[in-house]
Amino acid sequence: MPGQVITVDRKKYAVGLFWQPTGAGYVPRTYARTLARSVDKKLNLYTEYRAMVGLGSKRFGHRSGMESAAAAVTDALGEFTSFLAVFAVDKLFYLVAVRNDVILEDKLFDKEEDARAEYFKLSKIPDWGALFAPGAWGMPRAVERNLGDLIRRGPRAVLRQISRVRATLISVALLVGFAILMLWVFREPLTRMFAPTPEISQVSPEIVAEYERQIEEKNKELDQQFEIQRAPQPEPIVLPYEYLPDPVARAEVCYQAIAFLMQPITGWNQVSAECGETHASVVFNRDFGTLNGFYSIATELMPGSFVQQESDNSLYVRATLPSVQIQASLDERDVETVARAVMTAFQDANMFADVQMVTDTLTNGVDTVNLDIVEVAAESKLTPMQFMKIFDDFGGVYMTRCAWDASTRNWNYEVIIYAK
Repeated sequence: MPGQVITVDRKKYAVGLFWQPTGAGYVPRTYARTLARSVDKKLNLYTEYRAMVGLGSKRFGHRSGMESAAAAVTDALGEFTSFLAVFAVDKLFYLVAVRNDVILEDKLFDKEEDARAEYFKLSKIPDWGALFAPGAWGMPRAVERNLGDLIRRGPRAVLRQISRVRATLISVALLVGFAILMLWVFREPLTRMFAPTPEISQVSPEIVAEYERQIEEKNKELDQQFEIQRAPQPEPIVLPYEYLPDPVARAEVCYQAIAFLMQPITGWNQVSAECGETHASVVFNRDFGTLNGFYSIATELMPGSFVQQESDNSLYVRATLPSVQIQASLDERDVETVARAVMTAFQDANMFADVQMVTDTLTNGVDTVNLDIVEVAAESKLTPMQFMKIFDDFGGVYMTRCAWDASTRNWNYEVIIYAK
């Protein structure tokens, strides 16, 4: 197997990811971690794209921050819900297969005959919306496309670490580096401390006086050197639960922002809307409307919003969330008790929730703090204000994300609770 990385216009993209659809109510990183444990523990990177997660590994050449080529191709060919494509890239052959907006294949072949055989096998599946292949293959109905022309806008899916262990290792490395710096600054006093001193009784008083004078001068030089090279004091660690938005106000802001963006625009269909930590966004798909018509109406209905063209038939609209009241809040119970109480609250409401216990590590290079967190993901018909009432008896509550699906008319929520 070749390294699962391709270079397009001097930029590296990850290929060969293991893609899997996510169920409703799952937190992507939690789902990716569970999936990696069951498939291959060496899969240590993941990306979130639409209703899927893709798993990668550093042993394939993947790196954190690298973008997915399959996601980029799928975005570029957004007018097709199903397509089969092969692209020639630097004497390699890259195959992407998408079926009903789900990525089925994301493979890189170093031999043309292997790529051609895989393409021929998949092409027998009926009802492909579009077929793309090198012109020299002479495949029926297939059109040749250049990969660089398709992904010039760049994909939205970026690889991230599944595990939080890397942050802990970085903290340890910073602590070791700080210790080495201190040893280097005080190297001369330490050397002098362990060096043998002359016997005062065996030397003359004049030599003793000169020796003490030299020591005093050297100490002054060390004091001045320490003042110059003294390491800056680290900033105190900011504990996130000391600056949490009020849960009720946060829910109301998200609901109002999504309602503000989900405006009916003739000829364009609302697909989904999402409220993140700082912005709310919505996706529109074209029915029979035009871009000029959308922009003219959106300017009146959604003033101050940012509009980005994802493709000829898809638009992304974003608005900045207003600030809400900040408060310090922490649940005084341990993480196991909080997780059990959350499950009980959802059982009382006759609702399902995915509840996970995780540990987050914060550091300023010197001190380290471990935070016990309960992660909750759920799908519901309840509005954000109604849903957050489930957490009235909890402290340290923060709704990190909520999303509205226009087709199912369901809300998806992600909430974290800081435990003591």
